Amino acid sequence: MSSAARSSPSVIDRAKQNASGIAALLVTGTWLPALMLGYDWWLAALLFGYIVVVPITAILFEEENPVLAENDDGREDALDAVRSRYAAGEIGYEEFEAKLEDLLETETMADTADHVARRRAAAEDADSMVADDEPTVADGSDAPVLEADEDERPETR
Repeated sequence: MSSAARSSPSVIDRAKQNASGIAALLVTGTWLPALMLGYDWWLAALLFGYIVVVPITAILFEEENPVLAENDDGREDALDAVRSRYAAGEIGYEEFEAKLEDLLETETMADTADHVARRRAAAEDADSMVADDEPTVADGSDAPVLEADEDERPETR
């Protein structure tokens, strides 16, 4: 037997992993033809199948929702990493607060996109404010002009 054949899950293992999907397919395969053939019991089969059979199958085979499952691969959550760095003294309070605010603002993909757009807009505003505050040479070139304060200007006689 080859190593690839030994490492792939068996049919039984795959059926156990997909038990609620198989149950849902069987339930649909029962009530849908009954509906199409005009039997009166199709609604009872639909309700019983999806309210009783599929959930019990999921419970019996202990299927986890991959969206709600914890990280089992040993990786730290970003929030836990920031907390542990702060607790270890690697980062200060201000940096901790900034990172915490960034993490809380970017909980979903839509939040992340909004956060990135706001940061880019703020950076562009800051750049344009710096460019507007710098005086330029009278000939129109972009070379900055160094101005002295009135107290530092030499007196003219």
